[in-house]
Amino acid sequence: MIRERRSKEKLEQYYRKFVDQGVMDPNVHPWVAESWESSRAASVPHERMCLTHKLTREELAIRRQDNSAAVAFIDSLYLTLQEHFSAYNLSLLLVDRDCYVLKNYALPFFQKTVDEVEGARLSEQDIGTSSISLAYARQIPFLLFGPEMWTEDSHTGDACSAPILVDNDLRYILTIVALEPDELPYNAMVALLLSMRFALEQHLSLMSRLNAKHMMLDAIPYAAFHFLPGGEVSYANRRGLDRLGKEGYQASLSQKLSNYKRSPLAKGFMGIPSFNKEMTWIMPGKIYEDITTVIPISHQDEVEGIVAVSLPLEELRMLAAHAAGYRARYHLSAMVGIAPAFTAVKEKAARTARGHHHVVLQGEPGTGKQRMAHGIHQASPRAAGPLITVRCGGGTERSLALELFGETDVPGKVELANGGTLFIDEVEKLPTSLAERLAIVLEANEIVRPDGSKITLDIRVIAACDSDLKRLADKGIFTLALYEQLGRTVIKIPGLASRREDIPLLAEHIMVELAEQNQMPSKKLTPAAEALLMSFDWPGNTKQLQEVIETAFFHNNSDILDADDLKLPGETGPGRAWKENREAFIEAWKAAGGNISRLALMLDVSRVTLYRYLRKYGLEKE
Repeated sequence: MIRERRSKEKLEQYYRKFVDQGVMDPNVHPWVAESWESSRAASVPHERMCLTHKLTREELAIRRQDNSAAVAFIDSLYLTLQEHFSAYNLSLLLVDRDCYVLKNYALPFFQKTVDEVEGARLSEQDIGTSSISLAYARQIPFLLFGPEMWTEDSHTGDACSAPILVDNDLRYILTIVALEPDELPYNAMVALLLSMRFALEQHLSLMSRLNAKHMMLDAIPYAAFHFLPGGEVSYANRRGLDRLGKEGYQASLSQKLSNYKRSPLAKGFMGIPSFNKEMTWIMPGKIYEDITTVIPISHQDEVEGIVAVSLPLEELRMLAAHAAGYRARYHLSAMVGIAPAFTAVKEKAARTARGHHHVVLQGEPGTGKQRMAHGIHQASPRAAGPLITVRCGGGTERSLALELFGETDVPGKVELANGGTLFIDEVEKLPTSLAERLAIVLEANEIVRPDGSKITLDIRVIAACDSDLKRLADKGIFTLALYEQLGRTVIKIPGLASRREDIPLLAEHIMVELAEQNQMPSKKLTPAAEALLMSFDWPGNTKQLQEVIETAFFHNNSDILDADDLKLPGETGPGRAWKENREAFIEAWKAAGGNISRLALMLDVSRVTLYRYLRKYGLEKE
């Protein structure tokens, strides 16, 4: 606030009248009057300034480091104005948001030595009314005349303070004290302070935005650079600096990049931009295969530099996989059970996860092979990579070939799984020609694209099958070459009938998951309900148990589920309605856990007949 010059004699009279008699003159500025009242109420001494709250040297050093951007800026700004401050006997303070003095420039602050002032707290409760306390409280610049200050030893000089706001947040207070106020017009002192305030606020705002941009650039998977015409590095983000090596900003582009003259970077300095071009970066000790964009920076038709952003192809594939939802949804901890047969399998899966061999998961339908595959991937060193799933049970051989190996400009799932895990469900149904092709790919650790280009692969395959894959390979039903690649580690997952003691635990776990997923209270089973579940054979295993629990969970309002609330599969018998009723057929199929052989036994028909009904009802075995 810019104020008119006031008579210091009258201001002194108002001050003495309040201090000695407790009477506030109506001519006292209302903000000053309010602060005087607060200073007296807080029993702040008025004879002399007492700097009782002070930081230690170590604490002050920490605060300066935390506020280094502001301190460094004022340091440099003061150097350009030092002569002016000396000529007019001005003192300059940089105060932080807690009213601690970070630095005292030029002359001492009201006859206090620099050591006395720096690190001292100058809030209203410490020194009473001051331009600092008023600027802090009102968050606008304020000029305070000497006799308006609370401590009498400050009456010889005038002070002006301005809050430093960044994004409407108070960061600092900048204060100028004129020890010989008659030497410098008030408006000149205020103009100087406001200019310094504007410069500091702009600088801090710019630094805040630059820091945010640096953080964003460091977080992206691209290597980002700004190169000058001589090949010097003006800027590089974290990934860019990693690529430049120990030389960092001292590196020269033409020296670090062996194929520089034939690269899009060289064309950029000719004013030719490149967008999403495949580029090989031949650097000392490493070669990068990237998708690179280069944009020239021009001024008056002269190229002053280039900006380059480069994404490794491996990262691109991984991003594409994650964007498509190719990631693990389950941990091994999500597989619940205490039965010795199951805990042994779970421990083997955890050990297997730490290795690199391909894995075969063997078990009846519904035993949780997919969940275990997710858990192995999540517990492996590949957890950050994609988890790609291929199901071999449906579709034509051509569609499965395109899904696995891709086509021109469209990578297949084998390539998308690079750096991660490829989960092949119902692998026993993989056509022989595709199985042989996959075996060659896994043996060579590379895939040949339809255009003839080769991609080095680093993938782990987890294959799931309902039957004994080795026996199928021995009989020539499954490709032996692929089994030899996959079958080093075989994990056999036991059916639910052989681990009945786990059924109550599994049921409880399923209900907890349902409650969390649907933001509902969980439910409990009565002993009778648990006994009923344990008495059933569960041909569809955990998947079938899940369906029963889900039905009971959502169709009962009570928090307790009893035996009567559970509808077990096929408990009333399938009858003959399935021959004419699609829904009855589906119910019988679910009761068999999706297993054609079990369903054939339940319905007392051949598998050929069942396949005919599958086609009739437009169903496929899943």
